[in-house]
Amino acid sequence: MSTKFLTGLGAALVVSLGATVALAGNIQNYSTVTDERLENQEHNNWLQVRGNHEGWLHSRLDQITSSNVGNLQPVWSFATGVIEGHQAPPIVNDGVMFVATPQNQVIALDAVSGKQLWRYKREIPEDLFQLHPTSRGVGLYGDLVYFAASDCFLIALDAKTGEVVWEVAVNDYQAGYYMSLQPFVAHGKVVVGTSGGEYGIRGHITAYDTATGAEVWNTYTIPAPGEPGSDTWPDDDAWKTGGGSAWNTGTYDADTNILYWGIGNAAPWIGETRGFMDNLYTTSVVAMDLDSGKIIGHHQYHWNDSWDWDEVSPPIIRPITYGGRTFKALVNVARNGHIFVLEPTPEGPINFVDAWPYVYGNVVTDIDPKTGRFTYDKAHWPVLNEKVEFCPSLWGGKDWPSAAYNPDTDMIYIPANENICSTLLGIDQEFIQGELYLGVDIPILMNEFFMREGWDHVGEIQAWNVSDKKEVWTHNFEHQNWGPILSTAGNLLFAGGTNDHMFRAFDASNGSVLWEYPTLSGITAPPSTWSVDGTQYVGVVSGWGVDAERKQGVFRTIIPGYDVHVPQGGAIYVFALQ
Repeated sequence: MSTKFLTGLGAALVVSLGATVALAGNIQNYSTVTDERLENQEHNNWLQVRGNHEGWLHSRLDQITSSNVGNLQPVWSFATGVIEGHQAPPIVNDGVMFVATPQNQVIALDAVSGKQLWRYKREIPEDLFQLHPTSRGVGLYGDLVYFAASDCFLIALDAKTGEVVWEVAVNDYQAGYYMSLQPFVAHGKVVVGTSGGEYGIRGHITAYDTATGAEVWNTYTIPAPGEPGSDTWPDDDAWKTGGGSAWNTGTYDADTNILYWGIGNAAPWIGETRGFMDNLYTTSVVAMDLDSGKIIGHHQYHWNDSWDWDEVSPPIIRPITYGGRTFKALVNVARNGHIFVLEPTPEGPINFVDAWPYVYGNVVTDIDPKTGRFTYDKAHWPVLNEKVEFCPSLWGGKDWPSAAYNPDTDMIYIPANENICSTLLGIDQEFIQGELYLGVDIPILMNEFFMREGWDHVGEIQAWNVSDKKEVWTHNFEHQNWGPILSTAGNLLFAGGTNDHMFRAFDASNGSVLWEYPTLSGITAPPSTWSVDGTQYVGVVSGWGVDAERKQGVFRTIIPGYDVHVPQGGAIYVFALQ
């Protein structure tokens, strides 16, 4: 084992005692990040959370292959010094790594040695309430690093020093707003979306000038009266507290200058309180003009969401041959348990093409072939004052962890969960700012999950040929899978996500496990890969927490004899061939 393994803990402990600080050295010869670099993926670098604007989570690097991955060894590791759910990938620019962590921290490291270059930490207000304390990464542009702080501030840091260049309040954390996403950056704009739908906020997506932090545009995801889509809400004040969080980074089509962003569920959860109406733009993908922020198209994955099926995952933008036509498609693996094929237009409107289930569900009885609109089984539609059971659970067939697309195999790879279902009891709830606004009985929500009769596993990795609507292979795990997937040209998939702490490499063709390594916690972050001086590295951040840990707690109540425990604590792991 390398002598560089498990470094950095002492520095982390020192920093944890400070407030807003930057420690350590100055990065020399930093490579400026331009639009050209972001739009033409450099596979020796990993400049975005999913690798490219289109959301593929794929790398063309092929030094590590299915035939030699068994020789992969740890090169170095670095303790982040904090616990809770680490959900950010290592972002790497020409040998410099940036990792965001829970508790408002960004760390810059040498991507080859693991040496800390600087560390930024922002003090968290004592009265901050956030249901999901995590960070999903940083954005790079120019010579700045952009970080969405949990107290709903957007921070621009000098990439060389970690010093604050500017900061701006995106919204008021005391009103229930917070942030956890990687900022999206393109053409002089840094774009963020807000979390906090569980507190009855009115979601929005906002763009700022990359150099100054000045607001460029702001777009609400819940229309006010008189705005397009407002007729899908009742004639009362429900829109003011309607939810519609936008807490996952979108994808972007540089050819059309259109940003595609996933929008979360409405608040409160039970759709009966919102008039059994569509409630746009919740549980939708919206097409937005990057220059103006105007919503120019949308597709709603399911109307009047009453299941907490947050559809914040953005679609993968990819070419497809389907139904005898070849076109640029939006492919989304939705939380509601369906794969969607959509066709975007250069003007913005999004056309429905097809949708089909990838896990068992009992809610949807029919899908309109022209519009994609769902018909629901009323026996599994949560309403007020009645206990209702439904499958998949409120965590869905797939939660936020990203699927991957490999253009060589022409398959998408899905971190899925089967066989777990939910129970909800809707209640009337008064909105009180700063308090949970779910509109469901909390003890039933947390204690009456259940497993399908005859279940034998929960977690899966599924490989689909979308053009043929064919599931090519499935790899099963006994319990949950919460791991985003990285695909590479070496015919490999890299993923964690399971409660055995393992980081694994799979054969992309057939799903067989080719290599695994035990980390000290569990992995819910996307892996990334890069190369320096001809050596390919694979990196991932281990740190169990947030919904993965909450789901773990559910298993303890519904699976007899289940006593699996996953320790928390964050660490960065980097591997290379030895």
